[in-house]
Formats: sequence, C-alpha cells, structure tokens
Amino acid sequence: MLDSETKRRIDSARDILVGKVPDPKSQVEQITIALIYKFMDDMDAEAEELGGKRSFFVGEYKKFSWAKLLSPALSGYDMLNLYGESIDKMTRNQGVPQLFRDIFKNAYLPYRDPETLKMFLKVINDFNYDHSEKLGDAFEYLLSVLGSQGDAGQFRTPRHIIDFMVKVVDPQKDETILDPACGTAGFLISAYKHVMASNAKDGKPGGALKPAERKKLADNIRGYDISPDMVRLSLVNLYLHGFTTPNIFEYDTLASEERWNDTADVILANPPFMSPKGGIMPHKKFSVQSNRSEVLFVDYMAEHLTPNGRAAIIVPEGIIFQSAGAYKQLRKYLIEHNFLWAVVSLPAGAFNPYSGVKTSILFLDKSLAKKTDKVLFVKVENDGFDLGAQRRPIDRNDLPETLRVLKTLRVCIQEGKTASFSPEADTALLVSISKLAETGDYNLSADRYREVIKVNHHYEMVKLSDVCLINPKKSEVNELDSDTLVSFIPMEDIDEHRIEVSPKRERKIGEVYKGYTYFKDNDVLVAKVTPCFENGKGGIARNLVNGIGFGTSELYVLRATEKVIPEYIYWIINREDFVQKGKDRMTGTGGLQRVPSDYVANYQIPLPPLEIQRQLVDEIAAHQHIIDGARQVVESWKPSVEINSEWKSVNLGDIAEFKNGVNFTKESKGKSVKILGVRHFQDHTIAPLNDLDEVVAEANFDKSHLLQEGDILFVRSNGNKELVGRSIMIPKIKEDITFSGFTIRCRLNKKAYPLFYAYLFKTDFYRNILKQVGVGANINNLSQGVLKEIKIPLPPLEIQREIVARIETERAIVHGNRELIRLYEEKVKKVIERVWEG
Repeated sequence: MLDSETKRRIDSARDILVGKVPDPKSQVEQITIALIYKFMDDMDAEAEELGGKRSFFVGEYKKFSWAKLLSPALSGYDMLNLYGESIDKMTRNQGVPQLFRDIFKNAYLPYRDPETLKMFLKVINDFNYDHSEKLGDAFEYLLSVLGSQGDAGQFRTPRHIIDFMVKVVDPQKDETILDPACGTAGFLISAYKHVMASNAKDGKPGGALKPAERKKLADNIRGYDISPDMVRLSLVNLYLHGFTTPNIFEYDTLASEERWNDTADVILANPPFMSPKGGIMPHKKFSVQSNRSEVLFVDYMAEHLTPNGRAAIIVPEGIIFQSAGAYKQLRKYLIEHNFLWAVVSLPAGAFNPYSGVKTSILFLDKSLAKKTDKVLFVKVENDGFDLGAQRRPIDRNDLPETLRVLKTLRVCIQEGKTASFSPEADTALLVSISKLAETGDYNLSADRYREVIKVNHHYEMVKLSDVCLINPKKSEVNELDSDTLVSFIPMEDIDEHRIEVSPKRERKIGEVYKGYTYFKDNDVLVAKVTPCFENGKGGIARNLVNGIGFGTSELYVLRATEKVIPEYIYWIINREDFVQKGKDRMTGTGGLQRVPSDYVANYQIPLPPLEIQRQLVDEIAAHQHIIDGARQVVESWKPSVEINSEWKSVNLGDIAEFKNGVNFTKESKGKSVKILGVRHFQDHTIAPLNDLDEVVAEANFDKSHLLQEGDILFVRSNGNKELVGRSIMIPKIKEDITFSGFTIRCRLNKKAYPLFYAYLFKTDFYRNILKQVGVGANINNLSQGVLKEIKIPLPPLEIQREIVARIETERAIVHGNRELIRLYEEKVKKVIERVWEG
C-alpha cells in the first residue's frame, strides 16, 4: 500500500526533473529506470547480508554500482557520464536476467545537467526497498499522478484485499492460476504464497512440495496484460519471488483470439473498469455482446474457467445494479449458467489513495453454483483501515468474519445443507435465485432484497431539512463592507471527529465571498467529498471573526432551527448509519465522489424535546472529555530515562562485549539456522521473532554466533542513515537464532540490566548520538569501536530495575488509556442509539 513518504519522494523527483524533462511520460520513464537501478543494487546488498554474492554489479559492471555512482569523489560531469553509460550498457550485462535487461532497452538520459541528475539521484537514494511490492507501489503512483490510472480505470488492489480473495478461492498446488489483467502480478504472487503456505512442513512454506511439484506450480501460474510496462514489472516481481521463467505475456485479453482456448482452474483479477472512447472492439466469441471493458472481462473470466473452476473478480458498481442491456445480460448469464455464488461489497474508500470508487467482489464457482439455488451477499463496512487517503490501520475489520461466513456456506452447499446455513452477521444475506430474477434485471445490490424492519419510534421522525436550514444564502451578509474581516476555514483546518471547528485564519469578506461556502457561529459543518466525509471532517463553527465564516466549497452547512440544538445535529450526522448510507449514495468518479445534497436534506432523524436533546448532549460531552484526555496520554507518551548526574558514567565497552554478525550462503552445506536481519528492527524495542529467514551456516559457524536473551543488536551498516544505530533487545528464545552481517551484537555483563539499556538507546538523546556517529562516505556505518566509546550511565542494578518497572507501569497505563478510548467511544454510540430506540 502506498505510504505518504513514497508519494512525497516521487513528487520531489518529478519536481526536480520538470525543468529539464517537461513531458510527464518522460518523467515517469526516467524515475522508473532509476528506481529499478536502485532496486537491483538493493538486492545485491540483501544478497550480501544473507551470505550470498552480488550478481548484478560485478566484473566490468562493478563500477556502475549505486555506491560508486553516488561517491563524493565523482565530479558532477563524471556522475553524469557514468550514469548515462550504465543505463546504456545494462542491456548487455549478462549477470542481469533477460527480463531486467529488457527494461533498459532504448533507455537514455535526455538531459546533460549534472546538478539536476545529482539532486534526482539523491531523492532516489532515499528509497529503501525492503520488500519488492514497494517497487510496485512507487511505479503505480507514477501512473496515478499522470492520471493514466484513473483514465484507464486501473486501480492498484490493496494487499489485504488480494489476500482475502485468494483465501476464499483457495488455489491448490496442481491447479492452473490466471490473472488476465495482471498489472504488477499481485494476485499471482499472493496465490503462489497461499499454495506454499498450504503445503508447509516444519514451519517452512512449500516444505511438503516435491521439486517437480514446485516446478509445476510455477509453470501453472500465468498472467496477461496489454501494457508492456506492467508486463515488465510483473516479470521483475515474479522473478524476485523465485520464478526463474515467469509466464507473463503482453496480450490484449479482450481483442486477441490467440489464447482464447486456454482455460484455468483459478482466475483472480481486478480488471480495468473504464473503456476507451468509442468502446472496446472485441471479437465475436464472447457470450455477452458489449463494448464495455468491465463487462467483457467478467464474461472472459467466466467463460475461461475449467468445469470445476473458481474465480474472484473485483467489479465496479455498474456491474452490480446498472440497468443497461449489457450489464443486465451479464448478470443474467452469471446466475442462470451457474457461475455466481457470492457477492462481497467493499467500502467506497478501499482503493484510496488511487480512487474512492465503490467496488464489489464477484465469487464464481462452476461446481458449487450448480448445487445451490441461492446467492450470498456480504457487506464489508470496515476492512482494517480507515477510508482516508493514508489508509491508516484501525481495529475494525470485517474481512476475517466475511471469510468465515463464505467458507461456512461453501461447506454447507457441498454437504447439501444449505437450508441450515444462517449467517449471524447483520451484513450477510442469502437470496434465492428466483428472487434475483423476479424483476428481470438480476440486480446484485443486497439492500434491494433486505426485509424492511419498521421500528416504532417514541419520537417523531423528521427530515434534516425540516429542522435545519441547509446551506444558508450568502445574501444574509450582502450589506457588509467588502473589507469586513471574517474567518476563513479550508478543509485542512477541519479536524476529524472533533465537535468544534475553530478558525485559524481570517480574510476580508470581499476576497472570499465568491467561490467559498458561507456559515455563521453555531452552524454545523459536514464535509461532502470523499474521503473527508467518511473520515468525519466537520463540526460546529465557533468563535468566528464577527460571527461569520467562509470555507472550502466541499462543505454542507446545517443551521439549527428552534426545534434542535447544534450539538444534537452534530452527533446525529456522526452516527454510522448516516455515514454509511451517505457513502453508498455518493456520485462522481475517482477521488471526486460527493454525497448528494438531497441525501442530507431528506435524511430522517428522531426529534426528542429540546430538554432531552440537552441531556443527551451533556452525557456525550462527559464521555468525550474522558476520550480526549485518554487520547492525549496515548499520543504524548514515550519512554524516558532521566539521568542522574550522580550516577557513574562509563564507556559502553566497559560493561559489554561486541560481535559482528557473520555472512551466510544458501548454497553452502552445514547447519540450518534462523537469522535476524535489518528488516526486523523498525521501531521495535523487543525483537519480533515470528518472521525470520532461514539460512545455512558456513563451516566456521559456532555457538558464539547465536543470540541469547538480553542481547542488544544495533544496525551497523545500511544505505539508509535513519536505520543505522537502531537497536532491539532479544527476548526469551527457544531455538537457535543468529544475526546478519549488517548488525552488531552487544552482550552486556552482570552490571547491566538489558531492558534498561534497551529503553535508554530508544531515547531521543541516544538515537541522535548513534545516528551522528554512524555516517560514512557512500554507506552509513557504525563500528564496534564507535559503540565501545559511547558514554552511558551505570546506575546500580536496583535503580536500573526500578526505572524499567516505572516504564513498564507507564506502558500499561497507556495501554489502559487505549482501552478507555475504545470503551467510551462505544458509550457515545449507545447514547446516540438510544434516541432511535425511543
């Protein structure tokens, strides 16, 4: 998933190039070549860390390595010439696989300015590819900034959505697996990993597979894509996952007939949603005649399944409910010809930051669908991430339960016990095929088939427009002098889920009267555009200059009448029902989807007396006060060690011994051992030991290379200066684990309590020291000698333990505050729900 730092760096690279390379497509080409160049060098470095050898930049090509390219000893023009020569000669580098050489075909440097190149490569140098998918994230963001992704309807599928689809379809080791619009091969790699995990032995993925079965698995995986850029990236990605000869083909799935007779047991895809102007020009072999790409892709996948074949396909909303002939014909075909058995609706923001488009997943199974006369509908409201542009992790995740429901239904159908299936979740619904066919349009929107449950409300139900003036007219302030100061509130100044919107800026009313939204003190503001609406941007305008405000045009304004108080309206529109139904009603494309004004105006709410409204608001305010206090604790806390000047000060080398990690090779014979490397550090204090690589030790390996509980590891060498000097402590371990050659082990003597020093090295003071001393010319380094000389406090052991106990107590309190936030947020929801219950 794209992170903000990757996005920022690519934007910086484009800004640097734009003066010399104004064409956006050429910018994309230059950044792509540089990213892959750096990625190849990173793979060489990783191979060395695991005890292997460099393979890309060796022999006569050694001079082109990334470190030599960025050497301070090179003049600007020398760097320019070396880089130009390297990308020209890379196609002839026999140490590079053919698919890598193909990427560099016809590559050249279109400018001769050394300063531009130097700044450009400096930005590229900040990329650190600890996982190959990050290359895909970076490349597809390049496409998205050009707009080519949105225009082509191509949106990168989040990893957790891919993995969910693969788990449902459950590909097996002897089955053929196809993605006919493979992009960066995300589905194919996830399917491969799933099969390997399903055939694990002694905890090792694929350990139960024989060599012939491994080869067959790789041969059975294939992908098509019409874009040569995507084909190249898929080839690289599969190669990095152990595929020596990936079966990825540049192929027009919808217009070519060359591979029409090739079927597959499993098909997984997120095909392009949009069709070019004038539509697709397909051949006549499709069962559903259409020029819409989304229709044709679904048709293609259904028709190319083997008799027991299964598929999972991401589709846009048009496939689900649009009444145009081709859409209706496709739905009828999938249902009447026994393909479709389940539809899973995804949240509208699942594809952020690339698009806010609403999607669903169609699950096809030619064998299963024949055994049932029903289709399952499941609505995923939360997928484990918020719906903002950053897609930050959250606690709410419906995917595991959705997977369980789908698997349960599959078993019930296979055992002929569909009648006994009763989904517990309110979001799951089993609908008969006769019901789907009743109106002739085979609509696949679950809400259409839900029984409407009438609730006897104690309070009168009214529309928001009955109790609020929506979007008051600017004519109210027409008489004011154009120099009158008013508050100005852009979207960035509006917090999420905060009841008060406080102004930070002021402008003259004449400057903002046109083009901005008008409001007054105590008006309720609600964002109407995705993802701001879903994320809760809004609140009550307070303390406006002269009582008047103007702000972003992406706001609806609700002015409470005498029937309601503003705080009551605020909490009502923050209710999950209002947000979810608003998301489902959004119109527009891509990242410009908006909640229609008539939805807000017509949304019905209960209308209790004003006194009851005030009581409810006061109760919520008391809960919110606790939430705000707890959140401040969680966000502000970090472990600290106050150093007493009376404590003895020593060099770290006085109380510890050090050992560099050793290199290993996967080819050597000897002891197999797990290894902890740089990628495991991150921001952990205690080392995570649940995802370690396994290598074969060299002959000189002995017990001195094994880790023990209480050891502290430091990153000693890395191209990323932020990583050098990071530390983690080893917890209790039950197996042999060693450490990579890019780390240094610090083993403290009995004068030191390891956890005390683990926390000490995490303080800002020592992090800065370790970063400053770990600087080299081409690569950042930290040596044993440097570590030995670092001054540290040595309080008595009992003091060390007391400080650790205090920190652990604080950590428990912080965790308790997190739980407090969760509990009181639930209390707020229950207060709001009471109004609906009457």
